[in-house]
Amino acid sequence: MVNSILLPSSTRSPTFLLYTKNLTCSSSISDFSTTQKTLIKDESANRRKNFKTLIRLSSSQNPTTLAVTEEENEESLGSASDIVRNFYGGINRHDLASVEDLIAENCVYEDLVFPRPFVGRKAILEFFKKFTDSISKDLQFVIDDISDEDSLAIGVTWHLEWQGKPFPFSKGCSFYRLEVVNGKKQIIYGRDSVEPSIKPGETALVAIRGVTWLLQRFPQLADQL
Repeated sequence: MVNSILLPSSTRSPTFLLYTKNLTCSSSISDFSTTQKTLIKDESANRRKNFKTLIRLSSSQNPTTLAVTEEENEESLGSASDIVRNFYGGINRHDLASVEDLIAENCVYEDLVFPRPFVGRKAILEFFKKFTDSISKDLQFVIDDISDEDSLAIGVTWHLEWQGKPFPFSKGCSFYRLEVVNGKKQIIYGRDSVEPSIKPGETALVAIRGVTWLLQRFPQLADQL
């Protein structure tokens, strides 16, 4: 008689390992114990390599088959915060060639100073080319704080400095979303919010109150927002 046994999922490691072996009625309990100990030892070694392993004992008469598929190692892709830091570093150096590969082909970039977002890597690089051509390398982005958890969503606060001194009206905050594209983490979405040079103060609250009053009195206006 031939048996097929699937070991529990808790014993699996990151590579899929298909182990084929015949078990006959004459197989003793001690033989199976020896086989099981060997598999557990092999499985422990594979776990240290960060693999997922599926071990199956089958009745197949075919020779032993080994199929290996490695799981993507997240650390080898680099952290998302490092990629955003490299993005700012490339802009500071006016090195758009180093920035190009950090931006996904279909990235959407919103700078809230502009009425419409920049869509696609080409349009975004053209925007930054105009930006770097219009300023000196003496004007640099300085990151004040950045979320550094290994996440694909990154928040950044920053300001500009001219030769090491804070530049007026240059504080900002940005948000970036990344995704893995062809084995690389790339920026798929970005949004910049920059400190306004004219600060309305409480006048902004008056404007907001006025707009909400109009929307309450004339709800149909909301369709035009």
